[in-house]
Amino acid sequence: MKQLTRREFTSCSSALAISSLIPNLALANTDKLPLSNFGFATEVDEVVAGINLQNKTILITGCNSGLGFESMRALASRGAHVIGTARNMQKARIACDSVQGNTTPMVCELTNFDSVIECCDKVISLNKPLDVLMTNAGIMAPRQLEQFYGLEKQFVVNHLSHFLMFKRLLSRLQEAEHSRVVALSSIGYRNAPAEGIQFDNLNGEKGYKPFTFYGQSKLANALFARELARRYKGSNMTANSVHPGLVATNLGRYVSGKPKDPNAPLRKGFKTPSQGASSQVYVAVDARLKDVSGYYFEDCNPVEPSGPHMLNDDLALKLWETSEELIRDYV
Repeated sequence: MKQLTRREFTSCSSALAISSLIPNLALANTDKLPLSNFGFATEVDEVVAGINLQNKTILITGCNSGLGFESMRALASRGAHVIGTARNMQKARIACDSVQGNTTPMVCELTNFDSVIECCDKVISLNKPLDVLMTNAGIMAPRQLEQFYGLEKQFVVNHLSHFLMFKRLLSRLQEAEHSRVVALSSIGYRNAPAEGIQFDNLNGEKGYKPFTFYGQSKLANALFARELARRYKGSNMTANSVHPGLVATNLGRYVSGKPKDPNAPLRKGFKTPSQGASSQVYVAVDARLKDVSGYYFEDCNPVEPSGPHMLNDDLALKLWETSEELIRDYV
């Protein structure tokens, strides 16, 4: 299983290079799962065209830029009430004020469990069922090891704080007629350690490699959705994970050392934020996926992930139980 290097992951120069790094993946259970006509270049507005989301409440973390912003814009345009979170209120409010529709800005600093709890408490105080929880926010490959709560930063931000958010908002998700959890994963899961999750090195002190720990966190996102789907099978709640594609956003700022230039030409093989957001929005609201749970999506369709870990239910269970132990004082 070939791993993606930092240069390959962020600076692929041609569609041929992309296709050699990311082979076509077999669709998962195509005889059972609905397939869409959407694909790589589908824009997010195409996915929501004609859908009525009135009376739906959707929470999106990281609403202030990139995939989160495009998701919020598209969903609010169809009538959804979108709760958009960002690291501070200024970012959240500017983003929410920039789209048409019903939006509520909230603060959620994912390196701070108290901030996550405060955000969840405000969501609960709205006294509304939560129809969609989209765990969109994330960071990629800080060059130096950073720790929060004695744990490596990417594991905390990309996985653990979103796990805490889910646990705190579970009652609101269960109150919805049908709720969906959409976990943003990435093809970067292929860069996870050989054992998948390094439970004996969650703090990174036994060795830190930026993209290995990014891959671990993205694998964790997918395993979280898979275990959630198993635990709540037959309930009103579904969970799936999504690879948005290689998208030109500020996610790569740790690698490049600077924000993305919005006027820079799009590299071949990369998506615009609107194209990247199409898959997560499709999984969040398309009627055909009402009872689909526990799958991994790419280009608005389910795919079979490669490697030994993405379908490893024992690993998913251990991650869930470990995560519960790590946040037990905050639930």
